[in-house]
Amino acid sequence: MGSDFSRLKRKRVPMPADVRAALEQNGLLAAYKQRPAYQQNDYIGWIVRSVRPATRQKRLEQMLDELKRGGVYMNMKWTPR
Repeated sequence: MGSDFSRLKRKRVPMPADVRAALEQNGLLAAYKQRPAYQQNDYIGWIVRSVRPATRQKRLEQMLDELKRGGVYMNMKWTPR
């Protein structure tokens, strides 16, 4: 499944190097790229909007956990098409 970012209504948020590194270190970059464009963008935007470093880390860990488990997006059940 390719991600079509042209249909996003929100501005696309670039992925920070530390987030990419975390995805690669955990073997989850492919799982991340299989998610729809809106989910990829939402995850990154949610993480980078964190004010406190502890909050940013918690959000990053939640994204990684949801990608590992599959079928979950922002603590909600999600079924890929």
